[in-house]
Amino acid sequence: MKITNEIFQVGGAEFTANEDAAIYLINFNGDAALVDAGCGHSNDKLFKNINKCIVPPNQIRYLLLTHCHFDHTGGAKALKEKFQCKIVAHHIDAKFLEEGNDTVTAASWYGAKMQSFLVDRKLHSDKEDIELDNRIIKAIHIPGHSPGSVVYLTESEGLKVLFGQDIHGPLHPSLMSNKEDYIKSLNLLISLDADILCEGHFGVYKGKEAVKNFIESYL
Repeated sequence: MKITNEIFQVGGAEFTANEDAAIYLINFNGDAALVDAGCGHSNDKLFKNINKCIVPPNQIRYLLLTHCHFDHTGGAKALKEKFQCKIVAHHIDAKFLEEGNDTVTAASWYGAKMQSFLVDRKLHSDKEDIELDNRIIKAIHIPGHSPGSVVYLTESEGLKVLFGQDIHGPLHPSLMSNKEDYIKSLNLLISLDADILCEGHFGVYKGKEAVKNFIESYL
């Protein structure tokens, strides 16, 4: 699904497998990145969808993970092997991925095992810049749903595009969720004033008011 001429949804319940969170593709002039990886059960479909966007495998430089949960990261190891891309995640959640923690990653919720893998770039600051074709994707730490949740913010066709997976939660003790942090993070997301929100399970919202209303609904 084309979101802008540079951004596409290539995975998720309607595109790959029912249990997959959304997977987005950013293509800046042939320099590309994926946002999240799904569970990894339908990678053949995912690869076909990426090919439809005319992105050769060697042009995918990054896999940008929003948080450690299995429906977003179960396919990460296979994608890294396929595309030879660098995996990016917040250092707090990276720990659970690298140790293959089935509880905090919620792999156990899916009756699965978390395959451990190395995170190439661990984010440590509240905000960090990732460069793609001399353009900036800003990684912003938004703890709450998980302790190391991150959103990615960039600009395409003059619009601010926010990749805010699982803004809706849920919050659960086994996921190390924190309600106070979650509320602060939602208010931070509203302040970003995005034009487009690419969410993890509830689709794509276009227009500042639509984005704001969706985020506010979880306050």
